[in-house]
Amino acid sequence: MPGFSQPCGARAHQRTQRASFLSMVLTPAESSQSLPGRWRFWLWVRRDCFESGLLSESMSQEREVPASAVPLEELSSWTEELCRRELPSVLPRLLSMYQDSDSWIEHIQILKIIVEMFLPHMNNLTLEQTFFSQVLPKTVKLFDDMMYELTSQARELSSQNLEIQTTLRSILQTMVQVVGALTGCVQHVCTTQEPIILENIHSLPSSVLHVIKSTFVHCKNSESVYSGRLHLVSDLLQALFKEAYSLQKQLMELLDMVCMDLLVDENDDVLIMVMVIHSLLEICSVISSMDHAFHANTWKFIIKQSLKHRSVIKRQLKHRDIVTHLCEDLLFSFQTCLQLAEQMTQSEAQDNADYRLFQKTLKLCRFFANSLLHYTKEFLPFLSDSCCTLHQLYLQIHSKFPPSLYAARISKAQQEEIAGAFLVTLDPLVNQLLIYQPFVHVVLDSKLELPSELQFPQCLLLVVIMDKLPSQPEDVQTLWCTESQVSDAPARVSLLKAIFDSFEQCSGELSLPVHFQAVKSEEQSPAAVTLYQHVCVHLCTFITSFHPSLFPELDAALLGAVLRANMITSLLAMDAWCFLARYGTAELCAHHVTIVAHLIKSCPGECYQLTNLSVLLRRLFFFMAPPQQMEFIQKFPPKEAENLPLWQHLSFQALPAELRRETALEVSRAGAAQCRRWLSSGRSLGELDSLNTVLSALLAVCHSAGDALDMGQQAAVVEAGSQLWAFLNTDLVTSHPCVQQTLSLLFPLLGFFIQTLDPQLISQVVTWQASLLKLEPPDHVRLAVLEFASSLGKLFISQDIQDIILPKLSSVFASLLADRNWLLEQHALEAFTQFAERTNHEEIVPRCLSSEETKNKVVSFLEKTGFVEETVAARVERVKQEKGIFWESLAKVRSEAATWSTLQPCAKRARVECAAEEECRAAVQAAVGALEAAGLLLQKGPAPHWLPAALELLQERVEVLRRRVCQDGA
Repeated sequence: MPGFSQPCGARAHQRTQRASFLSMVLTPAESSQSLPGRWRFWLWVRRDCFESGLLSESMSQEREVPASAVPLEELSSWTEELCRRELPSVLPRLLSMYQDSDSWIEHIQILKIIVEMFLPHMNNLTLEQTFFSQVLPKTVKLFDDMMYELTSQARELSSQNLEIQTTLRSILQTMVQVVGALTGCVQHVCTTQEPIILENIHSLPSSVLHVIKSTFVHCKNSESVYSGRLHLVSDLLQALFKEAYSLQKQLMELLDMVCMDLLVDENDDVLIMVMVIHSLLEICSVISSMDHAFHANTWKFIIKQSLKHRSVIKRQLKHRDIVTHLCEDLLFSFQTCLQLAEQMTQSEAQDNADYRLFQKTLKLCRFFANSLLHYTKEFLPFLSDSCCTLHQLYLQIHSKFPPSLYAARISKAQQEEIAGAFLVTLDPLVNQLLIYQPFVHVVLDSKLELPSELQFPQCLLLVVIMDKLPSQPEDVQTLWCTESQVSDAPARVSLLKAIFDSFEQCSGELSLPVHFQAVKSEEQSPAAVTLYQHVCVHLCTFITSFHPSLFPELDAALLGAVLRANMITSLLAMDAWCFLARYGTAELCAHHVTIVAHLIKSCPGECYQLTNLSVLLRRLFFFMAPPQQMEFIQKFPPKEAENLPLWQHLSFQALPAELRRETALEVSRAGAAQCRRWLSSGRSLGELDSLNTVLSALLAVCHSAGDALDMGQQAAVVEAGSQLWAFLNTDLVTSHPCVQQTLSLLFPLLGFFIQTLDPQLISQVVTWQASLLKLEPPDHVRLAVLEFASSLGKLFISQDIQDIILPKLSSVFASLLADRNWLLEQHALEAFTQFAERTNHEEIVPRCLSSEETKNKVVSFLEKTGFVEETVAARVERVKQEKGIFWESLAKVRSEAATWSTLQPCAKRARVECAAEEECRAAVQAAVGALEAAGLLLQKGPAPHWLPAALELLQERVEVLRRRVCQDGA
């Protein structure tokens, strides 16, 4: 004991025992593992001292052992100077203990001692070799082990099982300390004065990011991991999240200080930085729904570092992943913003807290959009496989925003706020992508198939692109406005064709219709315009700046759209073409009229393409200058029968007065002559198509230049019409489409001259119409019946035929007003209204309203009210359903057409009926018609004296024909 002396022999014996004990305990390494950590460390140090001859034989020398030979707990009381002096001897032992230890508690104790006491005194240039590479891999493994243990035992957590609860809380506390120790490592590197080279600390970022991600994933999944017992550990989970949050912020501060050689793009620093960015990208996907501010800051750092080191990391970055994640986060924030706006719209009371949250989310949307804008600007050449994602982002955003049918219902004020703060950022994004060929191929892909909710946004995008093209170089305009059929790339349609394609698919938006706010001029306030007006105005504006070298593409696109089966698309192309005719020169307009005229003459028969071309010709004819109109007349003289197919489609109102009178007379003379020629010939049904063309041309003259006809010409037309009427009968009409067409032209032609028609003929026509309607003729025949019936409103019907005409006329109107075809129903209401307003026979009007339902329809039509009350929301839903049905049907037709186009045509079958048989049928039907006409004439007066002999002769001829038929059959 101190203060007492001992004999020399006793002291020698004591030294021998101590040496024997140390030799026995310290020599086998495994023997020390069984001792507690603090004593094992003490023994390690004492062994070093002993082997170095530091043990003296006196107690005073023993007290002079280095201060490092103390238990772990006592190291925390060392001074900085002592730690610095003992670092070379203590650090290796601490590191060795750290590697050999199996205790989590001991691990964290050693790690904290190293970080807090000795790390500040290490050489910054050798940190990786002396510390990080030796400690951090084991630290990461330790953290993963604890995380596995935590997740595995979390299912057994309960308020009754105190042992599990204590164990899990202990693990969480240890994990918090591990994250804190890593934060200390990062903080130390940040305090260094030398430039930070990633290669000198390369183990640190990867290890720290692994721990951060693992922590955030666990916190994000804590609801499912701990089920309903989360409250038992929520305080420690919150502490763990805060530590990881702080650690990431510290790491981003460190990485922001990194210096890289911008001339070398293949060194280790580059690979480490790329790894860091990709790891932070994975973390972003984890924390996106946990902390919006932290999420945004992480993205801000990713974009900043990507742009900062762009020159060396641009080829190694996973651009597609970055753009995809950024677009997903942007779209999610936008959806959240719309949901908040919709909630505020539906809520009657305004909540300032909700509005502040809405504004914060809107700012987040703008931040993501600007981040995407900066990234695409710097890395555009590397984004070829991201163009589809960017395209879909634009479509998805506009599909959820008014005026889309699928948009959220939000107030006008919030629409303007979102558009002004967020949507405006998409415009410069389109500007950047406009010149990028892969984006062009994606947008104009010939096989692009979009769901119904994205078809309207596609149309808007194409219009936006069209608006921007005039300011682009010629090569960019050519890229967008020409088709591509390169064998090794997907086929690309032209921009104009794509606009007409997408416009055609917006049936719901056109029929509703949706509206846009458009400013007509600086003096005028914004006005609501429909989708049709929006596209048409922008298309015409684009035409004014179209590059001359691309005019063939414009002509082809307009003609292709005019020839489409979709009526509204064809009308859009016609409007644009008419604008071009007015905007261009007179020679250009005349050239287009000539082309369309030749196309009409080359059409093989009735088809929708012919109908569309005829409408276009009629409209373009109005824009021709008088000199060019005269040239057209000389080129296609109306007195020649072969040109009547053109003149039947033209309005003579387009011509100057004198020229209109001359041309109308030529057409009427040629038409009357053709009718007489057909009536005096064999009246072949095969020639009836030509006769129908003549009737159509005569009808065009009556509608647009009737006042130009003198009394003689009018009489000639009426006579021809009356003779044709005598030829028709019910059997012919029901069995021959060409006769149906004749009837549909003859009714309005007779109606035009209703004041000069023979009353007996009028009576016959009305009676025959009433009988015809019972046979359910085609729609165009019923429409012609309506036109004739309506014209009777201008006629005062004499007393002697009122009893015949008025009942039949009321039957005609009652039948057509009850028709279930919506188009016929609308025309019937219009025709009946015109008749009722003009007729002098008011007593017939109530008779036409045969049922209460018909009365209600007429009243609703007159009052301009709908038959069914429908809310705005219900109407939108109905239109969406109809659009889906129409789109499915159109897709099916297109698919079948594509299948048919790949098949070989079948061999033509022999014609069943020969020309002679057709002529025979026509002759018999003509004979029947003549007999019916004779019967009608007999109703007017007594039979002539020669009629019985003629009938006997006719009967003999019929008997001869019957016997010949029987012989041929035998």
